[in-house]
Amino acid sequence: MSTVEKETMGFQTEAKQLLQLMIHSLYSNKEIFLRELVSNASDAADKLRFEALADGSLFESDPELRVRVTADKEAGTLTISDNGIGMSREDVVANLGTIARSGTAEFLKNLSGDQRKDSQLIGQFGVGFYSAFIVADRVEVFTRRAGAPADQAVHWESSGEADFSVEAHNMAERGTKVVLHLREDCKEFADDWRLRSIIKKYSDHIGIPVEMPKMASPAEGEEEPADKAPEFEAVNAATALWTRPRTEVSDEEYQSFYKHISHDFSDALYWSHNKVEGKLEYNSLLYLPSQPPMDMWNRDAVRGLKLYVQRTFIMDDAEQFLPLYLRFVKGVVDSNDLSLNVSREILQQDPVVDSMKGALTKRVLDMLSKLAKNEPEKYQTFWKAFGQVMKEGPAEDFSNKDKIAKLLRFATTTDDKVEQTHSLEDYVSRMKEGQKDIFYVVAENHKTAANSPHLEVFRKKGIEVLLLSDRVDDWLMNHMHEFDGKTLKDVGRGQLDLGELEGEDEKKAQENLAEQHKDLIERVSKALGEQVESVRATARLTDSPACLVVGEDDMGAQMRRILEQAGQAVPESKPIFELNPEHPLVLKLDKEPDEDRFADLVDVLFQQAHLAEGAQLDDPAGYVHKLNKLLLELSA
Repeated sequence: MSTVEKETMGFQTEAKQLLQLMIHSLYSNKEIFLRELVSNASDAADKLRFEALADGSLFESDPELRVRVTADKEAGTLTISDNGIGMSREDVVANLGTIARSGTAEFLKNLSGDQRKDSQLIGQFGVGFYSAFIVADRVEVFTRRAGAPADQAVHWESSGEADFSVEAHNMAERGTKVVLHLREDCKEFADDWRLRSIIKKYSDHIGIPVEMPKMASPAEGEEEPADKAPEFEAVNAATALWTRPRTEVSDEEYQSFYKHISHDFSDALYWSHNKVEGKLEYNSLLYLPSQPPMDMWNRDAVRGLKLYVQRTFIMDDAEQFLPLYLRFVKGVVDSNDLSLNVSREILQQDPVVDSMKGALTKRVLDMLSKLAKNEPEKYQTFWKAFGQVMKEGPAEDFSNKDKIAKLLRFATTTDDKVEQTHSLEDYVSRMKEGQKDIFYVVAENHKTAANSPHLEVFRKKGIEVLLLSDRVDDWLMNHMHEFDGKTLKDVGRGQLDLGELEGEDEKKAQENLAEQHKDLIERVSKALGEQVESVRATARLTDSPACLVVGEDDMGAQMRRILEQAGQAVPESKPIFELNPEHPLVLKLDKEPDEDRFADLVDVLFQQAHLAEGAQLDDPAGYVHKLNKLLLELSA
């Protein structure tokens, strides 16, 4: 018998906070706890089946895997047990005393105190075992890891407050038994019919039987022996949903299965269920979530599809089957072409996996194309949640760059709302006669992009411009140079060239600008010195006196800021300062005889051009001082 004494431990801080929220019943639908606990039991069975591939003795002469749900109305308890992998003492402390999932701290920060909103957050987060405290004021766990001696079982207990206890236990059967001591207002969950309906609703698709005691009454005149062991019967269909024909699976079953594998409280936005036969044979069931997980921006977070081989569970997060920019996709892939002893290392070297990855990636992109074409409102919901991740695609997946480009959405100058986005195909269909380029502007945020001085000549001519303000946009455009034969051109980079959209008179006027204002340009260049690459007159401005332009081969301002914030070294470059010689301020500047005052005025215009780009000034106090000085002179 183990000599380990009973030990009381405190919950991890985040777990403690989450438990308090559970106890206050922030779930709007309490019955969800049973789905979570049955799902955990099913996962334990899957893990045993996988480990038993290498060590058949783990089955301990009990190879029929199952989950059992039993209730005791008189005692007010509900028990969920499984004969899966079980847990050691170390597993119990690690799994039931902490929340082992990235994004926990961020999740807790987002809790607002609004019960309705918080309950939805908890559902999205997927709290698994902790959901037991929605309906129970005390929870006990009895568990023994498969292959361990009977006296190495563990008894865990907690009332969901500050701490929990762990002590040694003796347990003949492997697996885990969770005993819920139901709250007074939750005794409905000790009713057999209620439990059966919940299991059918949420767990019908699970690939192992979920059993409950048979409800058959004894024959008339007979009494059931008090010591007779109960007979159990499967309540669920116990058939892996992805192996069934699509025509036999209802939307409700698909949504229920999605919640089972993703631990998401919300419905999936869209899904695709396919059976592939031929050179490769596999089943896939892929889902698009309706909202992003907390850890979506952590590119190193655990992600991937559930992998089964010949219906045998292999791993939870097989990231090898989809590229990183599709990391939000949830689902299952079940292959007949991989060996049962497959590991992550083998997956990385298997050509079959590469073929499946290509096919599954195409499947997801086709799903998105159909959604965009047939249900554009749903696609807008998807884009709002996952658009920035999709923008990583053209750089990471060259072979599918054209497909991804058609799925991208951007705000444009045709609409003031940042929420309203348009495809590149829509943009091309609205291009003016003679227009050969797709124009875009990149800025720190949507408002700065929409009010950029670079757009002035485009608005004057009625030319549509894409408004790019996501942090990934500048990087995206470095990898996407054309679409549908049209060059993508940054309106804030290099010399303005509108091609056939400019008349001959306009082109000649632009060419003459430099000569007409040669003296002014020289004075401004001298005043700015080493701060700029060059100074030139421009016809791109109609309302603003000046703007900054990035050199044709230089790094964009947005990308430069991102790298600097990340502590990365960036190549040195200076902006080009363009003047609108017809603007009243520039005309007045040209007539200023005092060189010191001229230099101050030029510096103010230069700093204003920086502000219009959404940039931070190197010396904001110096700028304010000069501006105040000029204002005082005007008011004198």
